[in-house]
Amino acid sequence: MIVHASIKDYEVRFEDSFENVAAALAEGAPFVVVDRRVHALYPHLFEAVASDRLFLLDAVEEKKVVDSVLDICRAMAAMGAKRNARLVSVGGGITQDVTGFAANILYRGIAWVFVPTTLLAACDSCIGGKTSLNFEGYKNLLGTLYPPDRILIAPSFFETLSEADLASGLGEVVKFNVMGGSDALSELEASIDGLLALDPETVNRFVRRSLEFKRGIIEEDEFDGGRRVLLNFAHTFGHAFEASSSYAIPHGSAVALGMVAADAVSASRGMLSAELRVRIEALVAKIMPPFAPALIDDGAVLSAIMSDKKQTGQGITAVLLDENLELEVVHDMAPAEVALGCAAARRFLEGVRQA
Repeated sequence: MIVHASIKDYEVRFEDSFENVAAALAEGAPFVVVDRRVHALYPHLFEAVASDRLFLLDAVEEKKVVDSVLDICRAMAAMGAKRNARLVSVGGGITQDVTGFAANILYRGIAWVFVPTTLLAACDSCIGGKTSLNFEGYKNLLGTLYPPDRILIAPSFFETLSEADLASGLGEVVKFNVMGGSDALSELEASIDGLLALDPETVNRFVRRSLEFKRGIIEEDEFDGGRRVLLNFAHTFGHAFEASSSYAIPHGSAVALGMVAADAVSASRGMLSAELRVRIEALVAKIMPPFAPALIDDGAVLSAIMSDKKQTGQGITAVLLDENLELEVVHDMAPAEVALGCAAARRFLEGVRQA
């Protein structure tokens, strides 16, 4: 798969084994940044990497900061890196954010290969070029647009994900395939058990479909000035659920739950039928961990929504789904509708816990 971007076109490759990943780590003596947990799980992949070219990153939210980027730049400068240096990063979204930022600012941009090891990164964030860092207590305040030159997706990595990380990734897969229209929704319903079982063919098919859907939007609106806003479907509530729960609800699961809340608003506006809403909720229920409904607090969620950097107008902006599985951007969602969405999310979680 080739993704076209103004700065460069880049390639997404699906690998059915770790051999090509190991080859990329050895090719041309790159500087390798790897999530420390991934290194511990797969030490054999890094045996050919010299110790002075290997950087272990503690890929936690507290490390998604400028200091981590500068540590990588410092280490690469110490090894004598020049403008032809190549960085290979192996890990999930935090690893991608930190290394993508470093690759962008070192010599105004060096070659970069990304190997996503989480389903969440593989099905969504690995393309699009966005990097984000936390700064002075503000989440994702700093950022750049700098895609990798190549992305290697090896679904075998997903077999060692925690249940929480797997569920988070599946949340984004479900979201993309609901956005993909009637045929995509029906195919997802028929294949959800294979996804849950991490059947390789099924995982590859739906990760590829998620990326193809996203590619169609980001190639048309690379810099977030128009249609790319549609990718925020379920994120108005999702980001708020994530933040207001102090990240007890991980990103992908928060987005899936945000879909439940947003669909409740769509239904109340007469945009979405009860039948379609039930079908979507049945899919989300299959991949949703049993979070405590009390994590969804109306006031905290509303506050988080109003603090979100994408809320730049007077009203609340959200992306809603209609009966034809088409997306509509609205700028007038009311606080009462936020409360309605929160109530729907709590009821949904109660049902998940009772199932």
